[in-house]
Amino acid sequence: MRTIKLFCLLTMLTFTVTLSAQDPTEDLDVKYAATLLTPGSDMPDFTLKTPEGKSVRLSKLTKGHYAVIDFWASWCPDCRKDLPNIIHMYQDFAPSGVQFVGISHDTDAKAWKNAIEKYNVEYPQLSELKKMADSDVAKAFGVKWIPSMMLIGPDGKVILATVMSEKIRAKLEELTK
Repeated sequence: MRTIKLFCLLTMLTFTVTLSAQDPTEDLDVKYAATLLTPGSDMPDFTLKTPEGKSVRLSKLTKGHYAVIDFWASWCPDCRKDLPNIIHMYQDFAPSGVQFVGISHDTDAKAWKNAIEKYNVEYPQLSELKKMADSDVAKAFGVKWIPSMMLIGPDGKVILATVMSEKIRAKLEELTK
């Protein structure tokens, strides 16, 4: 009897763990990208600050090119985990003329600058130095989760908005063949 109870308990535990495990093929966009701008939307334009404090208009960095905008923050574990993927994309596609821009939701300029240096991020970085919930840029782009990325076309329209960098890579590979 005791063996049967133990078997039942182990079976229930296994079933519970299986149900709670995240499916690696799950499309996280369904869960986290629902509020992002939709394809065909015009890219909102903002003037933001570089880590050195210089004001830069976003459209100046993206106009006339395919552009990847990466919304991230140094305090975000998922952002730090995905940053090497974005950097590799930059290295692979920048020579083809694709522009990359990071928009940080850091509030601490020093932490932001340290992360840029630590990860050797070479593409332009901009920020309002505001919490994501208070950020005009996040509101305009519909960003409520980071990392989030958008692929913008040369015409300034959103081609793809996602929380999955591999989707951006696949679309860039398709567009730059």
